[in-house]
Amino acid sequence: MRNHPLLYEINTFAWLNTLSHRYGRGITLHNVPDEVLDTIAADHFDVVWLMGIWERSPDARDIARSHEGLRNDYAHALPGFTEDDIIGSPYAIHRYAVDSRIGGRDGLAAFREALRRRGMALILDYVPNHVANDHHWIHDHPDALLGGTDEDMLESPGHFYRARSGRIVAHGRDPYFPPWGDTAQVNAFSPAGRAVTREALIEIAKQCDGVRCDMAMLLVNRIFAMTWGLNDHHQNEFWREVIPAVKTAFPNFLFMAEVYWDMEHELQRLGFDYTYDKRLYDRLLHEGTALVRDHLMASYKYQARMVRFLENHDEPRALTAFGEKRIAAAAVLTLTLPGMKLIYEGQLEGRRVKLPVQLGRAPDEPLEAWLRDMYRSLLAEVNHPIYHDGVFMLLAAHPNPNESESVVHGAVIAYAWAYQEHWRLIVVNRADHAVRARVMLPQPSFRGSGQWHLSDALDDNHTKVVSGDDMLTAGIGVDLAPNSAHIYHMEQK
Repeated sequence: MRNHPLLYEINTFAWLNTLSHRYGRGITLHNVPDEVLDTIAADHFDVVWLMGIWERSPDARDIARSHEGLRNDYAHALPGFTEDDIIGSPYAIHRYAVDSRIGGRDGLAAFREALRRRGMALILDYVPNHVANDHHWIHDHPDALLGGTDEDMLESPGHFYRARSGRIVAHGRDPYFPPWGDTAQVNAFSPAGRAVTREALIEIAKQCDGVRCDMAMLLVNRIFAMTWGLNDHHQNEFWREVIPAVKTAFPNFLFMAEVYWDMEHELQRLGFDYTYDKRLYDRLLHEGTALVRDHLMASYKYQARMVRFLENHDEPRALTAFGEKRIAAAAVLTLTLPGMKLIYEGQLEGRRVKLPVQLGRAPDEPLEAWLRDMYRSLLAEVNHPIYHDGVFMLLAAHPNPNESESVVHGAVIAYAWAYQEHWRLIVVNRADHAVRARVMLPQPSFRGSGQWHLSDALDDNHTKVVSGDDMLTAGIGVDLAPNSAHIYHMEQK
């Protein structure tokens, strides 16, 4: 897999349903049309994440069908939904077996091989914190789950339930929200809990190239202890037992963590190859340029293991969240920075409806052709080796004479990539007003190197010529419209 890979997340049930409707026949993982996979490959993705392929819990489906708040969400996202559209949460897993309705294990193997032929890898979900209320571990491995007492049920209503076996089991939760009522909590301090996790992941690793671990920080010893009021008596961290065991059998198996609370570096140290960059997402959506720039000043090694995104199945659709004015600048930033870049199915086409994960069908939405064209150009641009094997440099943007320093620093982010003789200069204006600035490139070899032609990958008509000497002394002058970006190809003439 390339450095700084591109990841395409697919909401599997809804995607296959849409394809079945489009092609007028049943589409499963066995028979996804070649042209569909060819389109994904043509956008230069390295990895496909099939979200929600595991067998869903019948109990969780019943809860999803009776939950008033969720039904309101369904009606908003999919007017006219039916009971059959409600298939239950993909994160209340009944068994780690590929659902037979989408092709089962053989269908997944066929899909994985189809990806492999196109040079793409496959990752799947793993939910380490909990399983469904009716998962077989409750009966087969009861010590793997966090138990409770009658007193617990009385003192903490809704936090525990009585399983069919009669045993009282805790619902899965994190420390800041109510429990997930369709789940049972894995005991991260139990040898049995760690053993079944290792066994499940090794079996999953036979079927794919990596996993995205849901809410991975909840299994960190101190977080688990704090959540459940337990003593952190384990000398070895949960993930330091689990990840090496899997990687011993499958050395190249990829672990990606969904992680929050500024614990990204901690999860990386515990063995994860990549960690969510929710902080960058929040700053792009809600905060100023100075904080975004500060975020990008972290070490390159750390940034290279972050997962950048503008949307995923948990977040609002990017076009809805950022709006038509801000989406281009945000897309340029996330796709041209170091790290893994996550694109959610429908993002390229401008879907606006955030589909609840309990639904197996998505509404029809119009294609935003202008957005698709923009993403097509961007994805072609970031396919260049410079973004995968080059050197990344965060740059300073300076004001022109007689202009305010604060205007530039409050608006412009600039950085470069260098690889062999190739250079890219990226400048992004996040402000609602036009900005002019000068960007300095720290490369002494530019001195006396003649003329450099800069052409914008996003605008064929936008070019400029700068001498090597000027780049080192006065810098490169850039003019940026509101909420816009330039990706300059720099060529010596």
